[in-house]
Amino acid sequence: MRATKLPELDDFDHAILRELQESNATPLHKIAERVNLSTAAVQRRIRRLEETGVIQANVAIVDPTRIGLPITILVEVHVERAHMEDLDAMKAHLSGPEVQQCYYVTGDADFVLVVTVATMADYEDLARRLFYEHKNIKWFRSIVVMDRVKVGLTLPIHNVEPR
Repeated sequence: MRATKLPELDDFDHAILRELQESNATPLHKIAERVNLSTAAVQRRIRRLEETGVIQANVAIVDPTRIGLPITILVEVHVERAHMEDLDAMKAHLSGPEVQQCYYVTGDADFVLVVTVATMADYEDLARRLFYEHKNIKWFRSIVVMDRVKVGLTLPIHNVEPR
């Protein structure tokens, strides 16, 4: 993801984003009351935040254990070749639906992934497809999560000026 010019966000935008991060199912009129704007103004601002990419998606956060995916695994991936075309191909390869999160990182590893599976046998199958069978993966390390202590997607939005 390349750096782009950030949209100008004011205190009202920050307040709306805090409300939406708490629950994006909150009715617009309730958000409007809480941030001291009209419902129409809140609706316009949310549309602008979506159009400018500040709000990327409106999703439900699902408890993986309640849908039969109790095992979370962090995976460090180390690649053979780190040329841009190889990295772009690797980013695409590691961004499939079975990968919950994928980060291109600095340090010893090239990528860090978060995957959630039902069983270790399922993870073994996934590892075969994603890692063992890919010619550009030098090696990978799996870290099995024992307890999901804190999982969140909310950002600490303060009333600060964007860069």
